[in-house]
Amino acid sequence: MQEQIDRETIAISLKASKLTTRTTQRAFMAVLRFVQDKYHQSQTPHGRQSVRKLMNHNVATNTIPIEGDAGLFDKVARKWKVDYAFHQTSENKYLLLFKSSQSDAITAAFAEYSAVVMRRAKDKRPPFKEQYKAAEQKTKRRRAKYRERQRERGTVRE
Repeated sequence: MQEQIDRETIAISLKASKLTTRTTQRAFMAVLRFVQDKYHQSQTPHGRQSVRKLMNHNVATNTIPIEGDAGLFDKVARKWKVDYAFHQTSENKYLLLFKSSQSDAITAAFAEYSAVVMRRAKDKRPPFKEQYKAAEQKTKRRRAKYRERQRERGTVRE
């Protein structure tokens, strides 16, 4: 009887040790896969990047010519999480390169960018710096007129 209990105890302990070894191995492999995936994701850049980095993705690319502010497109493209690069052809003229697989997202981002550009074109207000300079000049003219009137009246404080 004691011998049978000893055998069963040894059998259970062997099964338990095999179970923990297998479980540990599976857990280790899962962690290894997770780390490899994160490493792979960190190796391929996303968003705006240089043309060379975009070409190193080894995928087909398309281009769209853009005139105007490339920084404005950056704000819109971040929302759509696309991989793209700019190549400047001349002053205020760029060539937008992007992955062919992301053409739908680029089309949507470009439509939103066009809407933003059109809204800015409709806005007739001059830039803040120009408004500030105009106000400064207007103030100088008012001061000059005020001093002129004070001289005519004879109450000049200089």
